[in-house]
Amino acid sequence: MKHLILLFIIFIASSCHAQNAIFDNLKEAPVNGGLEMKDYWVWGSSVIKGDDGKYHMYASRWPKMLPFHPGWMIASEIVHAVSDTPEGPYKFEAIALGNRGAQFWDGRSCHNPKIVKYKDTYILYYMGSTHPFEEVATDNLSEFNLSSKWCIAARWGKRIGIATSKSPYGPWERKDAPILDVKPNSYYSFLTSNPSPLIKDDGSVVLLFKGRSYKEDGISNSDMSIGVATAATFDGKYTVIGDEPLFSLEHFGEVEDPHLWSDNDGYHMVAKDQRGAITGNAGDGLLAHSKDGINWVVEENPKAYTKTVNWNNGKTITQGQLERPFVFVENGKPTHIFFATMDGPGGFGNGTKTWNMVIPLK
Repeated sequence: MKHLILLFIIFIASSCHAQNAIFDNLKEAPVNGGLEMKDYWVWGSSVIKGDDGKYHMYASRWPKMLPFHPGWMIASEIVHAVSDTPEGPYKFEAIALGNRGAQFWDGRSCHNPKIVKYKDTYILYYMGSTHPFEEVATDNLSEFNLSSKWCIAARWGKRIGIATSKSPYGPWERKDAPILDVKPNSYYSFLTSNPSPLIKDDGSVVLLFKGRSYKEDGISNSDMSIGVATAATFDGKYTVIGDEPLFSLEHFGEVEDPHLWSDNDGYHMVAKDQRGAITGNAGDGLLAHSKDGINWVVEENPKAYTKTVNWNNGKTITQGQLERPFVFVENGKPTHIFFATMDGPGGFGNGTKTWNMVIPLK
């Protein structure tokens, strides 16, 4: 009997371990949840609960007169929207970080926001960039593409920075320099972007980020890698740990859009599997865990989500794009996962609208 009880305990433990914390707990997505804005492409949200009891979303937007890609590189701004519930819908409140001039490192584009709070300070992590050229408008729109002068400069200039405020409503104070610059002869020699921070109880920071390096030709850039940096304080010096990335084409597989959170079991990461090397399908989400935020292990059952979404109107739709996953944690438990999404058959050039959607978790 004792052996049977022991085997039963082992079976239950194994079953619990095998359960996927996201995939097995996705509920129906509210059709009217999240944030959508007329005349704008909307992308990549991050949400925090304020002292006012409301839910504050920070998201990227740029005018629809520009193509979705690469319009974000030269004209994205970060907006603030508010809701009484995590699901929304969220109502536009204000521009949090907008165009402040080509002379600033983040003067022309602010993108990929992640909001956190430490003590009485809200910290908005983001990717910024600039370029020294005229604005793209209707008279020169035909010249604008990924190989144009605007995008060459803006992509090369992508860096990670922070802005701070004592209120989720701002005003936001930006830094005159990025917190994470590039490093020659490294996997992030070309750019740094897509920050995902976690601030520990002692104020120290673990920061996941995306990097690209120069190829041997000195002109083109590499595939994406994910690295980790640490800092003693959010406004201190950030140091990249090690010379090799956490995820790359050669290690685990190429991933993008990492999001980091923690609970009593340690650190957790959800990210987009760029090529499907980990989950088996390109664009699906993956889960990984860590005890220290530095050394990561992919989950035994790594698939966190697919692009097929069950909506609360009874429809099941495979989204054209489903990216920038963000796990919202309240009272120590993940309660919702947010995504940037696009309609259409897939591909950035084939969608007619984008919005930030949310799926409650069981």
